[in-house]
Amino acid sequence: MENKLSHIDDAGNASMVDVSEKEITTRTAIATGQVVFPQEVFETLAGQDFLGKKGSIIQTAVIAGIQAVKKTSDLIPLCHQLAISKIAIDIQPKGNSLIITCTVKCNERTGVEMEALTGVSVSALTIYDMCKALSQDITITDVQLAKKTGGKSDFNR
Repeated sequence: MENKLSHIDDAGNASMVDVSEKEITTRTAIATGQVVFPQEVFETLAGQDFLGKKGSIIQTAVIAGIQAVKKTSDLIPLCHQLAISKIAIDIQPKGNSLIITCTVKCNERTGVEMEALTGVSVSALTIYDMCKALSQDITITDVQLAKKTGGKSDFNR
């Protein structure tokens, strides 16, 4: 079987994949990423239970990530609109970082990898936005698909 880009047609043009003949299956994707802080900034935030002048940093990031998952097809041009059945975003401190995990689930003809990656990304951007007054030396790293199930193939990093 020859590997080729699924969103490019034979003429080299962008094309949305036709999923009409695919079987509806339960599909799950888990993406992860992290926001890394300078140690002093992280200690300050942790000492305030991650509450800033704008409110709960973690809860605001969770809500933003959930909203982003639901808007993925509006943001990524060739993504299909999906009836999402579950979104879970978990944000946990580790070292001088916040580790973000986004799990998305649906019963559809195509997967939810882009939705999970979008949820992590927007959660991370929200954390950055809420903390940038303390430092611009905050980095968003390691946004990646950790696991997917359903469809043609499963993946587990």
